[in-house]
Amino acid sequence: MKTKTLFLLLILLILSVVFYDPPLKYAALEVADMYPGIKADLERIFGWKLNLKPSIILINDRAKFQRIAESTLTVAFAVPARNLIVIDHSKMHINPLSLGNILKHELCHILLHHHIRGVALPRWLDEGIAQWASDGISDILMHQKRSLLNKAVFRDRLIPLHTLQKSFPPDNGSLSLAYEESKSFVTYIISKSGKEGILTVLNYMRHGENVDSAILKALSIPLRELEKKWHHSLRQRMTWFTYLSYHLYEILFSVAALITIYAFIRIIMRKRAYMKEEEEEDFLSVFFTAGTHFSYCLT
Repeated sequence: MKTKTLFLLLILLILSVVFYDPPLKYAALEVADMYPGIKADLERIFGWKLNLKPSIILINDRAKFQRIAESTLTVAFAVPARNLIVIDHSKMHINPLSLGNILKHELCHILLHHHIRGVALPRWLDEGIAQWASDGISDILMHQKRSLLNKAVFRDRLIPLHTLQKSFPPDNGSLSLAYEESKSFVTYIISKSGKEGILTVLNYMRHGENVDSAILKALSIPLRELEKKWHHSLRQRMTWFTYLSYHLYEILFSVAALITIYAFIRIIMRKRAYMKEEEEEDFLSVFFTAGTHFSYCLT
């Protein structure tokens, strides 16, 4: 009883409350232990204080989590208006997911919405920043060996950012692409303007500027023009060699299948040729046998 009381007091001192399925008691204690470090790291990155105590729900039942999640790919989500984070703990063993980086990702959402209140925070910027701050980790299951972004660039089917302002597409493929695009665009901004560039954009928004105005003031370029430059940079790196390398396994499988089909056809052709040759030999054998007998009759 004493241990349980100390455990609950520790959580209440650090967080508002952690709700958890019975098997996740030690996971809840782990959350309470890592939370101060994650909070401090985010405050250091953004230079903003997070003066609130979020509630965190850890769920161990995938089916139960799916009933409240946005998508079948979702492994965690934040509800900033309620300072709430919900995590599907059953998926925390899947590489590269971990309880720590998922908590950091969701806490980043809460931090952003806590400070940017007067204007709408675009979903693409919200997710792009959260992925950047949590070492590239998203809160959905992503295919680690296959980039939908590369495929979309090659086929010229990128989702325009203005359609990702309020929400992301519901189907899994487009949802994954929206996450990849968000991360890629924020990474592109940082590659051109540094960390200070993206933080200046966020600070302008914190003081009431909408995203278009904030980007124009911070980066001296309109958002649409910046998006075009980002698209151009993606196309530059997307060569035929890159595409072929990306689809190496599919190409090898297709080539192997074609070789197998070719070999099968060759075997059939050889078999038919052999059978035809045998038939001709049988015919000639009969012919010459008949011919010999005919000659004998003439003599």
